[in-house]
Parts: sequence; structure tokens; C-alpha cells
Amino acid sequence: MNYCSNCGSQNLIQQVPSSDIHTRVICQDCQVVHYSNPKIVTGCLVFHEGKVLLCKRAIAPQKGFWNFPAGFMENKETLQEGAKREVREEVNATVIIKKLHTVYNIMHVDQVYFLFLAELVDGKYSVGEETADVKLFDLEDIPWEQLAFQSNIFALRQYIANPNYEGVHHGDNHAYLRELKA
Repeated sequence: MNYCSNCGSQNLIQQVPSSDIHTRVICQDCQVVHYSNPKIVTGCLVFHEGKVLLCKRAIAPQKGFWNFPAGFMENKETLQEGAKREVREEVNATVIIKKLHTVYNIMHVDQVYFLFLAELVDGKYSVGEETADVKLFDLEDIPWEQLAFQSNIFALRQYIANPNYEGVHHGDNHAYLRELKA
């Protein structure tokens, strides 16, 4: 951060405020504390006739890999509205959200994923601007080695293990990061 977004000053320091435990950027002119918080990603595990809808990414990161329609939540929208918008943008589809399925923390990039189970409304979908391909997969034909993110793998494994689970699955990438280091 080079400038205070409150007053425009360049007189910024990094320190732990007295009421905090984390180092923050603080403007020494207007005393505003600038917080850096996780980004929210929202999306859907879209199902139609027992198959899951996946879209192949046309953008980085993980360009060319399969993913759920998901993306960053916008201001002034709910998690559900954001998830529906992402489905509309990425696969030109309309869904009915059934329930929250997964909350997954991506610690190294400061993101929290909220993935909903959803049903395709009319069976119609197509490639969106950020998508190279879109396809319905039988659960036994999921391209596991070509899934874009660990959060996708976690959410799908939880669904397959217990499709009627009433709760919300919670996960994070700590175990996955430990595997990479080993």
C-alpha cells in the first residue's frame, strides 16, 4: 500500500494496533487502520439428471483445467446471488440453489470458498467468456486429475461420499499444503 485510501497520505507505517494481534498498515496522518481480509469466492456444484456440470477454465490460474462455476463475490450481493451470477457468467445457465454444501479455506491466498448445491433449471448451458468448454459429467467419469483446485476435489469427494448429507462440509488446504512439502 503506497497511499492511504482515506486521506491520500503516503505517511504509512506497519505495526500492530493496541487492540489487535496482527500487523496492519496505519496512516500516521489520519490514524485510519487499513485491514487486509480474506476474499470470498462463491459458486455452485451444479447438477442435472444426476450429472455434475463442470467448466474448463479459459483464464489463469489453472487455465485448461475443469472447475465449478465460481468466482469472487461482489459488493452488495448475497452469497447466493453471487453464486447464481457466477453460474450465469461462466456457463450461461440458470440454477436453483438447494443448500450450502462446502466452506473451504484457502489459507495461502487468503480466500474462503462457499459452494452451494444447485440444480440446472432448464438443462441449458453454454460456454461463457472465461470458459473454454462446459460439460455434464457422470460422477464416475469426473476428470479428477484435471480438476483446477483442491477445493473442487474436496467438495466433490464429500458429495460422492454422502450425497444426502444435511450439514455443511468444512475444509482447508492445510493438509494439501503439507503433502506438497513432503
